[in-house]
Amino acid sequence: MPQAPLPRLGLPLLLWASLRTPFVGASHAGSGLDTIDPSTATDLETEHQDLSTAVRAAPPELTLAQVYEPGVDLTQYLVSEKFDGVRAFWDGRRLITRGGLIINAPAWFTAGFPNQPLDGELWMGRGTFADLSGTVRTLEPEVEAWQQVRYVLFDLPAAEGGFEARFTALEQLLEQAPSTRLRLAHQHPIADHEALQARLERIVAAGGEGLMLHRRDAPYQGGRSATLLKVKPYLEGEAIVLEHLPGQGKYTGMLGSMLVEEPDGTRFKLGTGFSDAERADPPPVGSLVTFKYHGRTKYDRPRFASFLRVADDL
Repeated sequence: MPQAPLPRLGLPLLLWASLRTPFVGASHAGSGLDTIDPSTATDLETEHQDLSTAVRAAPPELTLAQVYEPGVDLTQYLVSEKFDGVRAFWDGRRLITRGGLIINAPAWFTAGFPNQPLDGELWMGRGTFADLSGTVRTLEPEVEAWQQVRYVLFDLPAAEGGFEARFTALEQLLEQAPSTRLRLAHQHPIADHEALQARLERIVAAGGEGLMLHRRDAPYQGGRSATLLKVKPYLEGEAIVLEHLPGQGKYTGMLGSMLVEEPDGTRFKLGTGFSDAERADPPPVGSLVTFKYHGRTKYDRPRFASFLRVADDL
């Protein structure tokens, strides 16, 4: 017989609000002036610093993505690769994360940036999110690490018109920008769902995370919107770590699985996706983790849930 669901713990919403990472949001990649060679990204041993003393600003009102579902008229959208980077808003003077953290980027990195708002993604290359997150979180910028970072742009929030018109204005702006750190994301028309799936398969096979869809005529607006859609081969969720459960066999003395809880109180065990290093030193109880899954079970638990990473607090 199927196992009944675990009872729900129901953590206070205030606790969830304090742990809920404001990061993720819409990541993007590619159209325009320059392409990014992921092979240039290097593995960096970057220590995460305590952000309690970091300077923060009011969180920028960014357009956030909804999840794509078949049935959308794709001829009304432009598609680009989805970057697994750090969403960053340039206010004309500073780089600010979605959560309001003022990024302590080196002065030489932002030299030559336009004096008008930009929306984009800080990126090192495919598969380098942990290195990038460490670089952005470090209070004292590390020159070697920041030399690997590019600011990939996909929107010009203050420009007039829909996304397609703003993107054209962004292309023109970057043609005049002297900075070598700026890149323009590649946007492509897409005919139908089959073409979208084919592109997704190519991107994922090459090590990418997924795709983003921008509605051509959409004005720039803050908050989650169907004018920006993310397309991934799996779904993502977040949960708080409640308990470490011991491993067996080759994992004796290490983490076997974690009992975790989603925001709605759903509890389940997360036992795959961990490296040996993560099993030896797992995310602490009380931390917020991101996991991937493929739909929900009859008991509304994530199906085939697998650990991705500790949720970032940017």
